[in-house]
Amino acid sequence: MKPVRLPASAVLALPRWALFALAMLYILPGVIGREPWKNDDAASFGIMWTMAHGTWQDWLWPNIAGMSVPEEGPLMFWLGALCIKLFGGILGDVLAARIATIGVFLLGALALWYATFNLGRRPEAQPLRLAFGGQPEPNDFGRTLADAALLIYLGCLGFLQHSHETTSEPLLTALLALTLYRSVRYMEKPCWRNAALIGLALGLMTLTRGWVPPVFLLVALFTCTRFLAIPVARALPHLLATLAIAFAVTLPWLVPAFVARPYGQAPLLAWNAWNLAQLGLPSLRPLQTLLRDGVWFFWPAWPFALWAAYAWRRQNNLLHIVVPTTFVIVAIALLLVHPAPEHAQLLMLVPPLAIMAAFGLLTVQRGAINAIDWFSVMVLTLGAAVLWIFWYAQLTGWPPKPAHNVLRLIPGYVPEVNWVALIVAIAATLGWFLLVHWRVSRRPSVLWRAVVLSSGGVILIWILWMTLFLPHTNYSKSYATVARQAAAALPPDTDCIDSNAGPAQRASFAYFGKLPFRPVDGGNCRLLLWQDYVRGGVRHEPPGNWTLLWEGRRASDRTERFRLYRRPAP
Repeated sequence: MKPVRLPASAVLALPRWALFALAMLYILPGVIGREPWKNDDAASFGIMWTMAHGTWQDWLWPNIAGMSVPEEGPLMFWLGALCIKLFGGILGDVLAARIATIGVFLLGALALWYATFNLGRRPEAQPLRLAFGGQPEPNDFGRTLADAALLIYLGCLGFLQHSHETTSEPLLTALLALTLYRSVRYMEKPCWRNAALIGLALGLMTLTRGWVPPVFLLVALFTCTRFLAIPVARALPHLLATLAIAFAVTLPWLVPAFVARPYGQAPLLAWNAWNLAQLGLPSLRPLQTLLRDGVWFFWPAWPFALWAAYAWRRQNNLLHIVVPTTFVIVAIALLLVHPAPEHAQLLMLVPPLAIMAAFGLLTVQRGAINAIDWFSVMVLTLGAAVLWIFWYAQLTGWPPKPAHNVLRLIPGYVPEVNWVALIVAIAATLGWFLLVHWRVSRRPSVLWRAVVLSSGGVILIWILWMTLFLPHTNYSKSYATVARQAAAALPPDTDCIDSNAGPAQRASFAYFGKLPFRPVDGGNCRLLLWQDYVRGGVRHEPPGNWTLLWEGRRASDRTERFRLYRRPAP
């Protein structure tokens, strides 16, 4: 027997404009005004910037101002570089590159919504008919489930920061959601067209993050066909066509990279070696990562997803259970065979878990929903209050302890008020209190009531951080100031610079300081930018005979040092 009984009043869908506004409130903060930070975000931007201002060889052999980066795939970097070329002169290169991030996020959100909508309107997913009628219509039920899945998707804590970065990870997540949607359509109607569209999604994923995830997803697709009793004689030719289309999509990069050998390198060999390094024997380390990080990374999706697995356990071979569950299991398997699991592997669990969680909402008891709501209200309201207190303290000096705690992390920073950001932060806070008042006073029976506070609160915290504390974070995590100091110390006859700096640092010095690093194809450089970490007063000098020209660091980092050296003339 189906575990779901719902009246029509519980399937009130959100207006389309409200969903779009919510998505924009989610993605725009942290994109506008954010500098490349000292992590993969800056490194990825460096590849995009190098492509946009480089030659055709840079588009085939991704590099950061001469530092080869053969890992992952070029697709996200192509998109960012194209946006820099189109909009960089108007918006600046950093914001222009992030237009690709916005587009990728919207693609993933739209694909997730339509995947859940198509699953939710199927006959076997409908709630039991009520004795006197009044049950929801299939399309209304599907729209409400899709709204709930999107709210859960936006509320996942682990997806929050990654969705705003210029890395390949947001595109990987979006293409997984697209693969989920096309897989649902294929299971509904197995045909060549749907198989080809899955192949398109998997091919783009290969160009984004290598061939390992698409191979595992092909296994997931075949597993779904077995549970849903699609004949093997019909499914296998379709899956072979999917594989062929996926391979064909990668050819516009594979063939020119193989034939042209940019900078005399072999991109495909290095890229394939990186792919093979993603596979290893299962071990406890990935499982520990999943259990340790997954508790917060997948909140609030994982409690509802687990409940969905329990509540629908007796409903065998149903499309809306088989597809997301199979994708979750295969994504976990991909994580377990990774020798050094990263958040990219965890992100592959977010879309299918969000869909499972939406179906879990159908059977959660009112008491559990109220408990989650009150937990969200208390924790997230407290978090917002703490941010406001610390922001006020660092401006006025009162309370003194919060002011001291903030300013000691960013020595030398002079706080000031950005009135536009302040107005946005106040409006977001007022919107949060209105949302809480609506939830508490109206006590709506609509299905997505259980996650609207969790998602809204997460968006509030992110908006406050990216408005009130964005200047502080840029000051702390950006290399802009020290890069310009290094540029000012360059001799006028500088031709090229060697460096041991990491990818994020090299990208930042190349962009902010316009330092001419040694290109991929080599060169004899007389200057050296040396990155060092001084601990316990111990300095690490570069080998050879060098003359120190300049030394500097970010004000917020006491251990990291940058030194510019010059080799004596022969």
